[in-house]
Amino acid sequence: MTRKALGFVLGVALLVPSMAMAQKAGAKPAAGGGDSVTYKQKTVYDFDDDVVEGDLVRPDGEFVDSRRSAKHSSLIKIRENFIPEMVKSAEDI
Repeated sequence: MTRKALGFVLGVALLVPSMAMAQKAGAKPAAGGGDSVTYKQKTVYDFDDDVVEGDLVRPDGEFVDSRRSAKHSSLIKIRENFIPEMVKSAEDI
């Protein structure tokens, strides 16, 4: 048996039981094909009878601001005169 065929058989063997467990026993699927679950528009939690205690958690230490970036001069030097290089290249031709 090739690897592809073995992978297919293994995939089907794992998929079919999981599909069977997904549907409730004796349950019929909804007509639209979707779930018929309805949710409340608003949920309210009442903590009146419970004591809720807590502390404000803050980091220990002070706020440290980063150093300002240093200003560097440019490493690129713009030449105003490159005639000697042009003359040399013309002589090579």
